[in-house]
Amino acid sequence: MKPRDDELRFDLQIIASWIEPGSKVLGLGCGEGDLLHFLKKNKQVTCTGIELNEDKVAKCIEKGLTVLQGDINEEVLDYPDDAFDYVILSQTLQQIYEPGELLRSMLRIGKRGVVSFPSFSHWRVRLQLLTTGRAPITKQLPYDWHDTPNIRVIALKDFRRFSRETGFSILREVAINTDYHEKSGNIIKLFANLRATYGVFLIGKRKQ
Repeated sequence: MKPRDDELRFDLQIIASWIEPGSKVLGLGCGEGDLLHFLKKNKQVTCTGIELNEDKVAKCIEKGLTVLQGDINEEVLDYPDDAFDYVILSQTLQQIYEPGELLRSMLRIGKRGVVSFPSFSHWRVRLQLLTTGRAPITKQLPYDWHDTPNIRVIALKDFRRFSRETGFSILREVAINTDYHEKSGNIIKLFANLRATYGVFLIGKRKQ
């Protein structure tokens, strides 16, 4: 039985809808491979993944996926130019030490990139910081300051400005309101920087 898209968490449903059938896809920090597995089964996509966590790599292999265990920042350097149609970085950008370098590598080895991340400008984050004076903890950002893997504070506006400064184009973007790893959610069109919990962006090389 083929998996349905509503079995994916909501941001992955958005990403899956953007991927053309028969494409070559590389998933960076692909976790247990839910998105890659869905794309392989439903869109006949040729999938490859890179994941640091050994247990998650094992889960991917159980699903019949080709996944390399390693650091995504290092492993992407080994691929030739335009090796993939899409390179996907989902809910990981906020954990990257050199995001500009990684995004440039993504667009070197892939014709297009897909990036999603939790928005630190959601109104609940702002309100919690205002009322408590402490680092916010939310369902989307469920870590305390001393044990969080998130080293970047990103808002949707920040990413748009970053794209201009770094030299890549935003081809498509969707702001969504969904809880951490939830399979349901809503697309936000009005006051997205304030109301969205996540942003999902399709990026490409800037035309000369």
